[in-house]
Amino acid sequence: MSDDDNENDLIAGHGVIVRAANGDVIRYDPTGLVMRLSDRVIADIALRMGQQPGTPDAPVVANQETIDTDDLLEGIDAWGVTRDGDWLRFTARMPGAQGIRGFRRHVDGGAVLGDGPGAVLGILALGGPRAALATPGAPAYPHHITAPEDDIGAVGMAGIEPAPETDRLEPLRECTHEALVAEVILDWQMEKFEPLPLIVARAETDNAPSAADLARGQAVENLITAARNLKSAAARMGKRAKILAIHLDYALEHVTGDATAYRDGMLAAMQRIEDALWSLGYDKPLFVARFEGGLDPATAPAALEGQWELTWNHGDHRLIHSAPSYTFARDRFDRPTDDARRQMAEMTAAAIAAGENWRCPTLFLAERETGDRATIRATAQGDGPLILDADAPAGFALIGDEAGATITGVDVAPDDPQAVLIRCDTPPEGANLRLAYGAGTPGGLRDSWSMDSRTGITLHRWALPAILPVHEGRNA
Repeated sequence: MSDDDNENDLIAGHGVIVRAANGDVIRYDPTGLVMRLSDRVIADIALRMGQQPGTPDAPVVANQETIDTDDLLEGIDAWGVTRDGDWLRFTARMPGAQGIRGFRRHVDGGAVLGDGPGAVLGILALGGPRAALATPGAPAYPHHITAPEDDIGAVGMAGIEPAPETDRLEPLRECTHEALVAEVILDWQMEKFEPLPLIVARAETDNAPSAADLARGQAVENLITAARNLKSAAARMGKRAKILAIHLDYALEHVTGDATAYRDGMLAAMQRIEDALWSLGYDKPLFVARFEGGLDPATAPAALEGQWELTWNHGDHRLIHSAPSYTFARDRFDRPTDDARRQMAEMTAAAIAAGENWRCPTLFLAERETGDRATIRATAQGDGPLILDADAPAGFALIGDEAGATITGVDVAPDDPQAVLIRCDTPPEGANLRLAYGAGTPGGLRDSWSMDSRTGITLHRWALPAILPVHEGRNA
């Protein structure tokens, strides 16, 4: 029997019987039926059996007493110290933007952690080498943004070896995209005078040359380990764990195969992650990606078109794109500037907050305007009317044109607020004529959503890149 046959048998032996909004409830696999119960059901069963489990927002308090902490908290400006099981809980004035508030530290030592109510949150990432980009130095909230205590930091094992398992957390020494997203979320909480959660950030990267290799590589397994470590660390504090989002940062690294291969590889990666998280008791995760347009559509057409395919064909996976990459400034080494990295994090945080309701305008059809072969109508799907924020060509370009046509004007269609008309000086022609948007060039098409950035600019929700075949008009 071939490897493909074995793989098909394995897929056929797994399935879902009952599915809820937050994920699968009853599945089957070769071992039989598998049921996942909610935290509230587990707590109710434990109470009926005479146990007293910690609830997600109110961990069990044991042996709470005031103690002398001269040695345990030496050098920390702390007061109101109590012992809660194996933890010291106290109010303190600590470095960071969080101000004076509650913290905790294990009686065996280790990191001082922010002590807010609610779940311990996770922002995890899977990507290629670019996902390892980090700014040296701790986040603005050093005791609320952490990583598993494995001395690896915010970026994992680069797909080279397995990540260790641990139930402890430690501060970050650098700020990855995920750490910056956590920082943005905590900034918002501070502005609203709401609790500051404890957040675990970890990015696992891989040098995989294709999305298929990424899906079956060590980085995915290490991300699952990070999720397991998050759950263990939360349980050690008597809390539940919750994954806010999994950031997918792999696109331009896909240098083998075609667009379909990229899409299928990313679908396989998401499925592998979802299956593992379900077995750990997590809800169905939200995947968030940034749409990478590349420097030139000729450099990575498979990755660009594959991302577009993924926006439309991601099955029942909870996938959204936070923003296209062309909106962010780059330095001379083609790396995002410090301000751009903050803006990327703000867009990712906004997308996470909106969840599956977040939708960047996405072009899906290009066809010649009826009766005018020199005009191409590009139709999008988005959240509200389109807005053009740049002069022609506004990010649009012709690929495969053999007539030497030039784009002279771009306007929102008067009869359709989610379509634009691209006007040319002469009818473009070619057997493989395509219309590109945002591919290797900044685009000027967005919707009405906006948000003020801490970098001093207004952020908008720009349209995603696309390369579309130009069809003849329906009545041509």
